[in-house]
Amino acid sequence: MPDYISALDLFTIGIGPSSSHTVGPMRAALLFAEAVKANGQLPHTAQIEVKLFGSLGATGPGHGTSNAIVAGLSGVTPEECDPNDVLTAWDKAVTAKKWFVLNHEIVFSESNFSYQPLIRLPKHSNGLRFTAHSATNEKLLEQTYYSVGGGFVEADHELSRPVREEVPFHFESAVELLEICTRESKSIAEIAHANEVALHGEIKLNKQLEAIWVTMQSSIEKGLATKGVLPGYLAVTRRAADMAEQLSDSNEDVSNEWLQAYAIAVNEQNAAGQRIVTAPTNGAAGIIPAVAYYALKYKNIDSKAIAHDYLLTAAAIGSLYKRNASISGAEAGCQGEVGSACSMAAGGLAAIMGGTIQQIENAAEIAMEHNLGLTCDPVGGFVQMPCIERNAIAAGTAVSAVRLALLGDGNHKISLDTVIETMRQTGVDMSSKYKETSLGGLAVNVVEC
Repeated sequence: MPDYISALDLFTIGIGPSSSHTVGPMRAALLFAEAVKANGQLPHTAQIEVKLFGSLGATGPGHGTSNAIVAGLSGVTPEECDPNDVLTAWDKAVTAKKWFVLNHEIVFSESNFSYQPLIRLPKHSNGLRFTAHSATNEKLLEQTYYSVGGGFVEADHELSRPVREEVPFHFESAVELLEICTRESKSIAEIAHANEVALHGEIKLNKQLEAIWVTMQSSIEKGLATKGVLPGYLAVTRRAADMAEQLSDSNEDVSNEWLQAYAIAVNEQNAAGQRIVTAPTNGAAGIIPAVAYYALKYKNIDSKAIAHDYLLTAAAIGSLYKRNASISGAEAGCQGEVGSACSMAAGGLAAIMGGTIQQIENAAEIAMEHNLGLTCDPVGGFVQMPCIERNAIAAGTAVSAVRLALLGDGNHKISLDTVIETMRQTGVDMSSKYKETSLGGLAVNVVEC
């Protein structure tokens, strides 16, 4: 039976700009470094060769993948790193002509990296291969990893995540989840809470959920206060701070405009490589925090309810997307990232607004239904255009979905399970050029100045 997908898997504190192209590769690099050490080959390692395949090969440079890999090999984790150190990791290695595998120094050359966008490895389009060589060019260890979305990493030789014990309430579909809630007379958040406590314990769970919510708020507040230009040759001007100044001076009801500003603030922080929460990916990291902050500021929902009921409900819904479809833009297009996050935010908001389990499921379904077919076509390979504004629009869609759901009684024709399966099928049918390769759509039609 498949492992339960935890809220602490879907919501992780890390850095921008991409969960699959930055966070995942950093984790994979660290896994490889630890494997070299465990095999007793660290003292004999003189060179590390890195090959990036498929989507990683196509858009890795714009997503900071090289920085992440240099940092990860040195022993850095997304959760505990200094984001500004990671931003300069590649340039420092190039200048110094050296880098580190944990604490072991080796010679660095840009030829250690190769990008192969036209080669897709069998298991996933985000493939990366590490090879450790000796001073005589003997191959010491070679391992292939896949960054499968949301910062999750799988390896050819094994799953990087340990197999877990069974949880008290296992579900693999929305139908099963709602049946459990009805049978146990519990909310979706209560079912998720029981499962999370079984995995992590009450103290760790509460501590981590609160840290996630604090980090989400911080990313909004820092984004609203920071002006300047985002990294990369596109020279995109940050907008959230200017929006905040204009909205602060308004005497009208601008709650919806603030909602969008919150989302833009997070995604600008993400694009700048700063600290954010993967929720459930970095490309869609602004939606769930923005909707939560909107609930805090405009719906009188307290932080405790957000850190627990909102996040746990959203995670239960997100686990269905991760299990039964995909949250990877490289696999399903942006419907897998922004669509999933929009659906999760809608379900979470419906829960803390007092919705029934049927209304929560309906809100989540409505939100995804109107993101079906959304392509992932980042201009220049940067998580900036159209990604940042797309989060703002999706945050609004999530709130609109909740309004529609709460005006009904929960009965509806299209189920959440149906829309998840439809998203999966659409992702399979979607051309690869619209799946985070920057080979189609806006990525090729926007004239770069």
